[in-house]
Amino acid sequence: MVVLRLALPTPMRRLFDYLPPAGVDCNALKPGVRLRVPFGNRQLVGLLIEVSDHSEFPEHKLKVALELLDHTPPLPQHLFDLARWAANYYQHPIGDALAQALPVMLRKGNACEYLHEHLWRACANVVPEDAGSRAKKQQALLALLIKHPHGISNDAIRAEGYKTEYLRPLEEKGLAERFTHHPHRANAERTENLLHEAPLTLNEQQQGALDEINDSIGFAPILLEGITGSGKTEIYLQAIERQLGMGNQALVLVPEIGLTPQTVTRFKQRFNVPVVALHSNMTDRQRLDAWLDAREGEARIIIGTRSAIFTPMKAPGIIIVDEEHDPSFKQQDGYRYSARDLAVFRAQKEDVAVVLGSATPSLETLHNAQQGRYQWMRVTQRAGNAKAPTFELLDTRNIPVQAGLSTPLVQRIRQTLDQGTQVLVFINRRGFSPALSCHDCGWIADCNRCDAHMTLHRSPPHLHCHHCDKQTPIPARCGHCGSDQLKPVGAGTERTEDTLQKLFPDVPVLRIDRDTTQRKDAMAQMMQQIHTGEPCILVGTQMLAKGHHFPKVTLVAILNADSGLFSADFRGMERTAQLILQVAGRAGRADHPGTVIMQTHHADHPTLQHLVQVGYYAFAQQELIQRQQAQLPPFTHYALVRAEANGNGRAEAFLRAIREQLESDILLPAGVRWLGPFPSPMEKRAGMHRAQLLIQGDNRRHLHQLLESLTYYLELSKEARQVRWSIDVDPVDTF
Repeated sequence: MVVLRLALPTPMRRLFDYLPPAGVDCNALKPGVRLRVPFGNRQLVGLLIEVSDHSEFPEHKLKVALELLDHTPPLPQHLFDLARWAANYYQHPIGDALAQALPVMLRKGNACEYLHEHLWRACANVVPEDAGSRAKKQQALLALLIKHPHGISNDAIRAEGYKTEYLRPLEEKGLAERFTHHPHRANAERTENLLHEAPLTLNEQQQGALDEINDSIGFAPILLEGITGSGKTEIYLQAIERQLGMGNQALVLVPEIGLTPQTVTRFKQRFNVPVVALHSNMTDRQRLDAWLDAREGEARIIIGTRSAIFTPMKAPGIIIVDEEHDPSFKQQDGYRYSARDLAVFRAQKEDVAVVLGSATPSLETLHNAQQGRYQWMRVTQRAGNAKAPTFELLDTRNIPVQAGLSTPLVQRIRQTLDQGTQVLVFINRRGFSPALSCHDCGWIADCNRCDAHMTLHRSPPHLHCHHCDKQTPIPARCGHCGSDQLKPVGAGTERTEDTLQKLFPDVPVLRIDRDTTQRKDAMAQMMQQIHTGEPCILVGTQMLAKGHHFPKVTLVAILNADSGLFSADFRGMERTAQLILQVAGRAGRADHPGTVIMQTHHADHPTLQHLVQVGYYAFAQQELIQRQQAQLPPFTHYALVRAEANGNGRAEAFLRAIREQLESDILLPAGVRWLGPFPSPMEKRAGMHRAQLLIQGDNRRHLHQLLESLTYYLELSKEARQVRWSIDVDPVDTF
């Protein structure tokens, strides 16, 4: 008996046994190929894990697979193994994890080939009349094929007004043939004359970092810690140039979709080789074609967001993770993997260098560098003649504030604009106002599906919950007392933009957030206006904090610098420091000196003072000492068991039962303990009540032993079917 063990995209953490499809040569059944199989009343596409000669089920109960979809596995063996390892490490169902390592079209069962890879052409020395005097439609179609000797696709044939059903009779008569066409990108194999434009001259520190990257042999995890404006991207570009000269490819991961187009543009301006992007704003077809370009070696540089970590390369040479500290590299729902950590694991499997770049490295990465696990290179001076910006803490206590803008700050903005330079105003809140309140009774418009206020938007006018995406019209009267005295509370990007436009009517105010950049090319158009160098005011969220180069911005104003100072999450201070310094790094990046003004009600806060006076590295060292004393990551290892249910208290009761089960286990691994259960920071979200149980282990292996046992228990538990539960390994948000 030949039994196929398949991983299917289901919530179940197990493999499924099937019999081979009829007429399929068993030698073609290699691990990693896709098969279409019946599953209940549906059909699913699964990946073959192994072929066995037995099953725990009798043969007559096994279903027959419907179709073999691949002759060769879509993923190379080492990436197939990486995806399997990641599923096990992050305690996620293997079928779903493997599916997410493939482009969407392959998950749906489409052919693993380019669009229009199969074309039609006329056979040699035929004329339309050969189709037969009565076959007028076949004659016309054959005439079309003769006009396209290099081939034409089915879609193009239909677009010309012909029916593709007449192709088969022409093929049977020996008048037309179907052939495989492999698109070939220009310069895909180029190893010389790689550059469109000359590289920039590196300073001594940049050159030292580049030399260390280029001198690394085989697997080399490297932390490139360079202050904002120090020219890390130029180091990436020149390191990639060396790999291209050796015939290799480069994979560059960026944290945000908004950064992808500008990064692609910069790489295309520099290199004379094919560069492709991979991110979720592309169509499924575009992503599959780019994925195939990478796998076949047609694309020499691949730039993408988190999911691009699973993109195969024919000749891998280097992997770069830009802004490695960014939490966007960790998937926050479903399959909760870390692309940054998988990049290191993948580089080890492919025996190449991986560069983790940041001005504000995560404490986990910094700790690995200090322990000698990573090579560590620091670039502490800005590129060219640029100087680091100066910081000013503006105490806003007892100072008039209009829509979040204090009078002294408005004066500094005016002075900066009068000097002919630009201003960046950072406020990490979308919308017009974070809340809408009744002036008479204090009622606040809340989301009835979440423990959150509805955000007021003015364009278009509506209330919007940014947690569950619920949207409602703006009420005319208070929902509690009926008063019409409804007032916005606080300021978001829209209100700040509106206020600045009134204060500076002769200066363009550009708002850059998720709402204004949804239209195609909207971000590019605003960037083009900014780079003209004319005086303007930029207002935006953290989309402005990452990777942008604004040479004429000389003043950065941070309106809500206090927002993360008192977070319940132990990473709150780290995130606040990173965000402040990343935003501050947009100032003074060229010949003009920069200033950063931070509005705060806590100007004497020791962490803020420490950060602006001695910088991120000293702050990080202090944080690491506190983490070690409190036995927090990276000195210990965490996992969160999350649960959500319809009824209040049900998720917490479920997790309490899990804790009792853990406490009764006499084989509990050493050094493992737990905290909770307790309600999630936002207990109610999208109509579901949520809770979490924190599991901590001194030893990573012991923690995973417990998680494997726990997962097995939850799979069999009847109570677990009454709630939605998940396990988040190495969570980035723990409270």
